[in-house]
Amino acid sequence: MISVKELSTLLGILSEENVETQSLEALCSQLHQCFSKQDNYKVGCALVLLLQNGDLLPRPWQRLAAITFLYDMYRGEVLASSPFAPVFVHLLQPTDPVVKPGPRKLEFTQLPRLSLSEKSFVSQLITNSSKDLLKKTAKQVLSVEGPVVDVSVLQMTLAEKHSELPSTGRAALSVLVPDSDLRSSLPVDPVAAHKTVEALLTGPLPVSAQNYRPEMLRLAPPLHVCEDELVWLNMVSPSEHQAAMDVTACVWNCAGVEAKKLMVKAFKSALTLQQQQHLLAELDNDPKLVYHIGLTPNKLPDLVENNPLIAIEVLLKLMQSTHITEYFSVLVNMEMSLHSMEVVNRLTTTVDLPTEFVHLYISNCISTCETIKDRYMQNRLVRLVCVFLQSLIRNKIINVQELFIEVQAFCIEFSRIREAAALFRLLKQLEAGGEGVVGGAPLSGVQPGKTKLGEP
Repeated sequence: MISVKELSTLLGILSEENVETQSLEALCSQLHQCFSKQDNYKVGCALVLLLQNGDLLPRPWQRLAAITFLYDMYRGEVLASSPFAPVFVHLLQPTDPVVKPGPRKLEFTQLPRLSLSEKSFVSQLITNSSKDLLKKTAKQVLSVEGPVVDVSVLQMTLAEKHSELPSTGRAALSVLVPDSDLRSSLPVDPVAAHKTVEALLTGPLPVSAQNYRPEMLRLAPPLHVCEDELVWLNMVSPSEHQAAMDVTACVWNCAGVEAKKLMVKAFKSALTLQQQQHLLAELDNDPKLVYHIGLTPNKLPDLVENNPLIAIEVLLKLMQSTHITEYFSVLVNMEMSLHSMEVVNRLTTTVDLPTEFVHLYISNCISTCETIKDRYMQNRLVRLVCVFLQSLIRNKIINVQELFIEVQAFCIEFSRIREAAALFRLLKQLEAGGEGVVGGAPLSGVQPGKTKLGEP
């Protein structure tokens, strides 16, 4: 809680002489100079206590300055998130115009009832409706009346947050009981008021921090009737009782750990043949292990480039997974290479892949060949794509009619390459209804290239 020195500083800022002569903006500036942001909560708790006890802040302009401090300390944040938001809701509640005769009802932690001018000021304060609001003194604010904002939305937000608290957290009473016969006309001794505030707010356990909470009473559970359950403790007659031990208990299962280590290495570099065989054997022994070795769609391209055979086997084991389409999407959109083609070709010959997946991969391969600038790499990739497409056509994995125009344009663009010319002849032969897959007349008007595989 607040210390004696800090309390004296706060009361000095809220002194009657200081509040009368300084604008609210200047008072807020003094508060921020004397207290850091980390002190906002304990300073706010002290201000609330002063507001709850009218004799400690006897003047209306002192009370208005304290309310301004509560808002200014959390300016820039959402009002509903402020720990003192309920104070503003209570202060802006409409006052009952009908006052019943008789003794005044005693209320615990009672906040003051504001006048219309004070409510108007608080309304403009929490809605930021006036930029020059704090340039006035508290006395000048009290002389002006205006509209009062509706706080029903703020009340609903706070009620929702309040409902999330446990019942014991919402049920507590402060140990401070205000005087039910408080007469404001009596003079207030500043020295006595200062001592009272110190007694309430300072010390190892301030009175203001104490409260009464309901005691949680629980019925004692009934004792369990024990008949013959502890008979196994009697080890006098070994013939009746034999000790048994689970020999598999506390045995470390290192299979999954070793597989995870190999997968981490497989993402970064090529595994040796022995490591590949060991990893595949572990995956075959435990079909569910593939879901726990750390493979995610984002890591699939690294696995494909470094260990395509492992990638093929893992994807085959993930075919029944609900996330297999995410792996397909990453495989389609990754950079085209010999290893990615090898993985796709193996998958197409082993399982039935979605048609749109295969078509999209072919389109991406063709687009990559058309946009690459390096002539040597372009020729090499074109050869790979042509051989890949011929394999798909021969195995009847794709319906070439659906990609005929795109593949034919690709062959014509790269007709200087022998594999592209052979693919073009295959397309023409299939279009004419021929049975063979190789042969036929050369590309019309163009002589096939004489280069060997690997030459530019």
